[in-house]
Amino acid sequence: MTRIAQIKVHPVSVPLKRALWTAHERIKTASLILVEVRTDDGLTGYGQIHGSPLKDICAWVERFGEVVKGMDALAHVAVWEKLFALTSPRPGGIGGRDGLPPPLPRASRPQITAAIGGIDIALWDVKGKAAGLPVYRLLGGENRPVLTYGTGGYYVEGEPLTACADELARFVANGYRAVKLKTGGESMSEEIERVRATRGAIGADILLMLDMNAAYGVHDCAGFARRVEPFAIHWLEEPLHWYLQPADYVRLAAATSIPLAHGERELHHYSVRDFLDCGAIRYVQFDSTRHGGFTESLRIAHLAAQRGVYVAPHHAPELHAHLVAAFPDVGFAVESHGDPQREPVSFGLYKERAEVRGSYVHLSDKPGFGIEIDWDFVAKHRA
Repeated sequence: MTRIAQIKVHPVSVPLKRALWTAHERIKTASLILVEVRTDDGLTGYGQIHGSPLKDICAWVERFGEVVKGMDALAHVAVWEKLFALTSPRPGGIGGRDGLPPPLPRASRPQITAAIGGIDIALWDVKGKAAGLPVYRLLGGENRPVLTYGTGGYYVEGEPLTACADELARFVANGYRAVKLKTGGESMSEEIERVRATRGAIGADILLMLDMNAAYGVHDCAGFARRVEPFAIHWLEEPLHWYLQPADYVRLAAATSIPLAHGERELHHYSVRDFLDCGAIRYVQFDSTRHGGFTESLRIAHLAAQRGVYVAPHHAPELHAHLVAAFPDVGFAVESHGDPQREPVSFGLYKERAEVRGSYVHLSDKPGFGIEIDWDFVAKHRA
């Protein structure tokens, strides 16, 4: 049996040359937690986490490493279930009388599910290496190019309103056939102008998605959608305020012909299931590196396939392309970043990974996720 021998964390952070804004928050650094799982028979798997605070998440990963040490490294579901069960009460849990940590604090659930996700992704990498197969083949997928879109149009203080149009036009010139624009941070009339300028700059045959970072209520968003419909918008992503629920998405979907996308901020497949069941979501964007890992994303992809909802995971194309490749009917695309200055960690962390060429991710036949870490980069930018 291949057993978990050690779990290590490597937090990495790079200051951005220019601070950026989404409609919701200011971004000053690009950060990532690399999770390293070693087994007793010499295999090493790597996972990654996007979340904050880095220190808190790292502490959870290290704590969980002690909980699962000695477990079967290929039994990723058993590991996942053991860790996730710690978030709920259980007989003998008071004071940790059963030898496990007491029920974990409710306030830390985002950091806890992120930590579980990083470990889980690394175990999938181990599983592929143990089998000598890439992850997409473990899932029954074939090595096919996976569509990727480039995300840009972040707000930079002092830049012209329509600087986003020039930026996304550069993405298209570099080969992208689909791009995503950050929206929702300015007045509605200014946002319409940003969308108008971007569509004019990229041309009519390029897919254009809008990432709204939960900027609107239902009524305002319906009005916004009506005004951008003439620009052939492929989807509205996270259009509604964070506290609004599936019923609100149903109301919005009835008010616009533009498909809705959602899921990256959800902590687990149970809440995603409710969004899928409501029928309002056409694209699901759950992020393995934020919450729950690859095991949870796979559960969501199966739920989506059963309902005819497209799978378009958020972030980490070198990981999520394996998932999309395994769902030929509903696997739509993965997100990447067209500008290395926006994601210097993603571009610098690897000596080798799936290659983004043109508007597609090209997977290799190497086992696991097919990645090789640049440890000099990790050492230079360790948080």
